[in-house]
Amino acid sequence: MNVISKTGAGLMRAVVVTGPGRIELKNMPVTEPGPRQVRVRLEGCGVCASNLVPWAGPDWMTFPTEAGGLGHEGWGHIEATGEDVTDVAIGDRVAVLSHHAYATHDIADADMVVPLPASLDGQPFPGEPLGCAMNIFRRADIQAGQTVAIIGIGFLGALLTQLASKAGARVIAISRRPHSLDVARKMGAVETIALDDHWRIIEEMRRLTEGRFCDRVIEAVGKPWPLDLAAELTMERGRLIIAGYHQDGLRQINMQLWNWRGLDVVNAHERDPAIYIRGIRDAIHAVAQGRLDPSSLYTHRYPLEELDHALDDTRDRPGNFLKALVIYR
Repeated sequence: MNVISKTGAGLMRAVVVTGPGRIELKNMPVTEPGPRQVRVRLEGCGVCASNLVPWAGPDWMTFPTEAGGLGHEGWGHIEATGEDVTDVAIGDRVAVLSHHAYATHDIADADMVVPLPASLDGQPFPGEPLGCAMNIFRRADIQAGQTVAIIGIGFLGALLTQLASKAGARVIAISRRPHSLDVARKMGAVETIALDDHWRIIEEMRRLTEGRFCDRVIEAVGKPWPLDLAAELTMERGRLIIAGYHQDGLRQINMQLWNWRGLDVVNAHERDPAIYIRGIRDAIHAVAQGRLDPSSLYTHRYPLEELDHALDDTRDRPGNFLKALVIYR
């Protein structure tokens, strides 16, 4: 990592990804917000697994990134406002939906920040992934009494386990790491299954459900085999929810099985920023009301200059790793 230094007022620190697995920390002037924009002095930013493919340097990736680029899970305080900003004010603590949040400051449209209540003061709040969990949960239509399988207990899978169990569903968690299964039990899963052998898992689920399989299955891995497994575990007329981020190529599916069982298949990824913001608002209410508690899932924290280590650990998942936060001082 290289550090380019300047001194003076009105500066921000930002990371530039200069190549596969390489970053540079720059000091640079802050940007002034335009009309209907705000500048947020960020407290931190979550590290998203969607960063990992760009971090590896695929053929389509262009380096260097824009300053702060790839970061989109920030939170902090509004430091400046542009013209015609009326819904938020300087000093408000907010979750931010922006695109250059691997930096101490970022610019966002005023309708892309959501105020955080005083009850959440001092707590990190990466709004985008928490909002994703709420949107996926809404699209899954999980009801009390249903049997729900969640494949992949990382940060997202753990949040969904908590939401589904508190909604009264019977949650069966399936994941590769023993630690992740321990987390799932703490989040409310009543049974856990190791993600190891395809046919063994199917037979174990058959036994646990007396041959019915699951009303809802959420695939939260983003790889071909867990997606295939998810279809096998979904009951006739059940709902298969794709929450995993499939970004590394085409998928071949068992359409015969999907047809035969009459599955409802939901791609739970959203692209409308307004729906993201709605999810973040829902997440704020859920955390404030105690229906969602992500605090134990933030397992690793790094300073901005160690973003490369944070990305490597997000890829390699050492020890009890679930979620990395980059904290700015």
